Amino acid sequence: MSTQHPSPRVPETLFGDPEAEARWRARFSAPRVSLPGWALDAPDASLYVSNASGVWEIYAWDRSTDTHRQVTDRPNGTMHGTLSPDGEWIWWFDDTDGDEFGSWVREPFAGGAAPEPALPDVPAGYPAGLGLGHRVCAVGVSTDDGSSLYLHRDGRTERFYASEHDAEVAALSRDERLLAIGHSEHGDSRHPALRVVSCDGFDVVAEKWDGEGKGLTALAFSPRPGDSRLLVQHERHEREELLIWDVEADTETELHIDLPGEITGDWYPDADALLIAQFDKGRTRLYRYDLDTATLTSLDSRPGYVGGAAVRPDGSVEYVWSNAAEPPLVRVREPGGEDRVLITPPGERAPGSRPVTDQFVAGPGGDVHALISTPEDGTRPLPTVFLLHGGPHSADEDRFSAYRAVWLDAGFAVVEVNYRGSTGYGSAWRDAIEGRPGLTELEDVAAVHDWAVESGLSDPDRCVVAGASWGGYLTLLALGTQPQRWAAGVAGVPVADYVTAYADEMEPLRAFDRALFGGSPSEVPEVYEKCSPITYVDNVRAPVLVLAGDNDPRCPIRQIENYLDRLAQRKADYAFYRYDAGHGSLVVAETVKQTAIEVDFARRAVGLS
Repeated sequence: MSTQHPSPRVPETLFGDPEAEARWRARFSAPRVSLPGWALDAPDASLYVSNASGVWEIYAWDRSTDTHRQVTDRPNGTMHGTLSPDGEWIWWFDDTDGDEFGSWVREPFAGGAAPEPALPDVPAGYPAGLGLGHRVCAVGVSTDDGSSLYLHRDGRTERFYASEHDAEVAALSRDERLLAIGHSEHGDSRHPALRVVSCDGFDVVAEKWDGEGKGLTALAFSPRPGDSRLLVQHERHEREELLIWDVEADTETELHIDLPGEITGDWYPDADALLIAQFDKGRTRLYRYDLDTATLTSLDSRPGYVGGAAVRPDGSVEYVWSNAAEPPLVRVREPGGEDRVLITPPGERAPGSRPVTDQFVAGPGGDVHALISTPEDGTRPLPTVFLLHGGPHSADEDRFSAYRAVWLDAGFAVVEVNYRGSTGYGSAWRDAIEGRPGLTELEDVAAVHDWAVESGLSDPDRCVVAGASWGGYLTLLALGTQPQRWAAGVAGVPVADYVTAYADEMEPLRAFDRALFGGSPSEVPEVYEKCSPITYVDNVRAPVLVLAGDNDPRCPIRQIENYLDRLAQRKADYAFYRYDAGHGSLVVAETVKQTAIEVDFARRAVGLS
């Protein structure tokens, strides 16, 4: 019989002040919308996701009549959808209770019919890319056996690629002649190579691999029919930059855009310019780059975070913007320069929060960038929560976060660390964790923790470490390897026992782990042992809260139970919250409940309640 683990307290309220209680909850429940996508040849047909119903679901928006319609309605929500280029069909990914394993279905944009299998001949699996044309559909599927890529045309579906290695459908040319795929046949899914094949016969048109440790990502083909130029992100110069690859001529042009940080981009509709998004020190800025003149023009986006941007057929740029103090809005910048709100969700806008400031701390691998926010009231040194981001190849940004805000409301200072492994600081910084994941990141967290205590910001006896996914993994690892630093830990959907996690997780993550650790657990057992939280579980001294989803394919439940069983054997101070979803929840009420549990657990651990 499995161990019955203690459940955490579920508080009815966090704050005695009704206004404060309503404010933190409203930040989560206020309706929000994502950046709309649109049909390539019917741009009035648009699609977005919203939490307006209380669950994140897909919505259709007919711009010609300004009518909005909820498309999906599933208990655990739906996040992945797109439109056929003619605007007639909505495709969305149908998994089971957040397990990420399923198939694409489709239904009419206008509604009136139940969803149907989009490609009945394609087996279920984890999604690995989708390319929709008028005559051609390409779809990628990942299973425990590896990756399979399929192409459907003229009523017939054909598997044209299969590999034990990670691969994906990356981009379909505008005239539907060419298909770009990303693959890791060289054995490193973290640094993929590219191949372009003909949709008629699947002959290889071109190949590109930049060598060991240098990845390539196909972003989009030119929007002009007959134009075989492919926009590619590369890292030849130790950071993410752009090049244009004419795949039929097999010639390329690196774009030398003089901006700090890292950049990505997309085409303007006439293919003579690119929309550039620059990420630098936790903030995003937008530019137009004219290809003929190599002229870079700022779009004057305010300092903060851009959560997505795209160019409409008329040249206007739609984007989602926020900063730490101001909740997100979907905005549009017209070709003439006017900037306005594009979509106003129903109901009240989410209450704002506090700004973040930058701190650069000397660490063993170089300066570590941290984002610091402090409560409106409070006497230093403050109880402090170190929120460790997931990924690991992600970053904390100057963006609005209802989660960060509630910790501030609860009286904590918040420290977010862009440790080695984070994106936006160059390839060497991102890849510095190879062969020693977890322990490397925690060296940077320790350096920032030392600064926070020595500067007088943080009370050394009231520091909490928290995170979800990779951040949850780092949290458990920190509690075992740095027990003297932490008064409590909150680990959401973590890796807790890496060997068991590897055995149970989805194959794309196994491929990622092999590239990150230098092999599988059978090939480099000592690395997995050294970097696994369960190795250090007997050192854990602080109270620990673990949250996990029953259907999580990324951080599966069995390995978490192994860790909890070890805590139980030691009669450690811990609690476990288990919920019926996958790698997090798309249900707003569930998110609010989990947040209340987490903050209440930490407040009690540091004597704030």
